[in-house]
Amino acid sequence: MNENDKPGPFRPKAEQLPLAFSHSSATGRDDLLVAAPLDAAVSIVDEWPKWPSPVVILAGPPGSGKSHLAAIWRNTSGAVEIKPEKGSDAARAAEQGSVLFEDADRVGFDDTELFHVINSVRENGTSLLITTRQWPAAWPVTLPDLRSRLKAATVVEIGEPDEDLLAQVLMKLFADRQLYMDDKLVSYIVARMERSLDTAQIIVERLDRLALSRGTRISRALAAEVLNELGAASQDD
Repeated sequence: MNENDKPGPFRPKAEQLPLAFSHSSATGRDDLLVAAPLDAAVSIVDEWPKWPSPVVILAGPPGSGKSHLAAIWRNTSGAVEIKPEKGSDAARAAEQGSVLFEDADRVGFDDTELFHVINSVRENGTSLLITTRQWPAAWPVTLPDLRSRLKAATVVEIGEPDEDLLAQVLMKLFADRQLYMDDKLVSYIVARMERSLDTAQIIVERLDRLALSRGTRISRALAAEVLNELGAASQDD
C-alpha cells in the first residue's frame, strides 16, 4: 500500500463542508506545552506573585508563545491589559491591581506614562508583565528615569521553538480539530516550516480548510503545497 492509498485521519461527517470554522486557541495553563525554550518563562509565570521584582519582561521572537503565557498570567492574576499612552489611566490601573502590557516594542508607549505605571506597581505592591520581541535595552527610551526602572526589571528570554516543541504543537492543533496525524507527516512539516508557533497555527488552519474544500485527506503532497505557498508569501513580504 503506497502513501496515497493509506486511509486518512478520521473526521466526523458533519465537518465535511469547506466552511471557515472558528477554532479558538486554548490559553489555559493545562493547554501549555512545555519545552526547553519555554522553561524559564513558564517558571516565572507559575511563581507569581513571588516574583524577584514587581516588573517582569518576557522577550522572545514572534510566535514564541509570549501571548499564551501572558494570557495564563492574566487569568491567574486578574491583571488588566493596559497601553501606557499619554492621557491613559494605565498608572491608575496599576495602583489597583496587576497589569499587562503586550507588544511593548511594537505598539510603543509614552516614556513618562510607563514610568508612572512602574512607580505605581512598586508603590502599591502590584505586578506588571510586559511582552516584547526586543530586549528593553533596544527600546527607544529617552527618559533616564524610565531606563533605570527597566534595568531593575526581571527580563526572561523565550527561545525559538525547537523541533520537538513544534511537533507537539502541531499534533495538538490537529487533535483540536479531531485530526490525528501520522508522526512522519508531522516530522515532514516541522523540518520545512518556519520555527514559529504562529506559523504552526497557520499551517494547520490552511491544511484543514484546503482538505475540506477538495474533499480529500491531509497528505504530504497537500502539506508541501501549503508550505510552498507560505514560503512564497514570506519572500514577497
